[in-house]
Amino acid sequence: KGRDLWVFVLGRFPTHHKTGIPEFKYVANMHGDETVGREILLHLIDFLVTSYRRDPVITRLLNNTRIHIMPTMNPDGFEATKVPDCYYTQGRYNKNGEDLNRNFPDAFENNSASIQPETQAVMNWIRNETFVLSANLHGGALVASYTFDNGNSVTGSLKGYSKSPDDDVFIHLAKTYSFNHASMYKGTGCDSRQTFPGGITNGYSWYQLEGGMQDYNYIWGQCFEITLELSCCKYPKADQLEQFWNDNKAALIEYMKQVHLGVKGQVTDQNGNPIPNAIVEAEGRRHICPYRTNEQGEYFLLLLPGTYVINATVPGFKSMLKMLEIPDNTGNFSALKYDFSFSEVSIGSRAGSCPKTPLYQELEQASAAVKPTLHILVFMTVMLVIFK
Repeated sequence: KGRDLWVFVLGRFPTHHKTGIPEFKYVANMHGDETVGREILLHLIDFLVTSYRRDPVITRLLNNTRIHIMPTMNPDGFEATKVPDCYYTQGRYNKNGEDLNRNFPDAFENNSASIQPETQAVMNWIRNETFVLSANLHGGALVASYTFDNGNSVTGSLKGYSKSPDDDVFIHLAKTYSFNHASMYKGTGCDSRQTFPGGITNGYSWYQLEGGMQDYNYIWGQCFEITLELSCCKYPKADQLEQFWNDNKAALIEYMKQVHLGVKGQVTDQNGNPIPNAIVEAEGRRHICPYRTNEQGEYFLLLLPGTYVINATVPGFKSMLKMLEIPDNTGNFSALKYDFSFSEVSIGSRAGSCPKTPLYQELEQASAAVKPTLHILVFMTVMLVIFK
């Protein structure tokens, strides 16, 4: 209906990105009839603003993080939901009757859904910012769900779990929220048929989902996102909202701190000029869309404490490898900083875009194509031995 999607940006430098300061976002009310997240984020904005320069933790968080908050991604669906209802209503969808959490490009199969204005606006938003960490607030269950939501044999779907290269980080992120929530960590779910150990779940293990926003963020946006189901009742009565805020307040704050996990830095030439589109990834964690530096030559990698080899590559030039011991710096509100400087590089910024195709589908097909060849090779080897 032409309604705007409003985003509140908070931080020491709210109007623009500042080198070295990571970008974080919360999005709620993607399904218009799931209202708890919308209300909680409005309370969060108020809490952050009124606590700045009063609470030392919030002050440091805002001084070192740029926080984006979108209380409603589906204002039409919210307006269409006139009466509170704990279960499914038509307000779940946007004005065109589309489910926005089935509307993004999918890395595993062709998504035939027509891209909606809300979806396109969020995709543009992700492309124009350097988001590092995010959460999408939903209702109808009580659990923290993490990527992948979809999958195939390449990601382990045959075993009922679709595993990303950063599975350990996602489990940590989901547990961070769950164990700081008043009751999510208990994992009891909303009825006796549904339990979530530790209050977390792999998205695919729960149920397969095509065109989800959290997978899109991770693959095409270089942003780690989890989905937070915050209430068994999708649209509770107003007198219950204060309790939901109290239940989630600590978890919301602690989760934002995780944007400072891992390592960050810049890739520059010998004169200190930033190199955009350089690939920077931890060895053993190769993303199907390589993670690249932004226009300021910055990279942000969320990694748990440990020893890693970081590989910086400028296309057409030799890679640089650096072994780093990464501590947990979330309490200091700054990831470990390490810069790469290339001495013999001409900065010809090459396009770093990744095609909007089912990338894992191609990987699965390539894997399947190799198997018969391997069988033939084994057969030929056996025959050679027999003849010898």
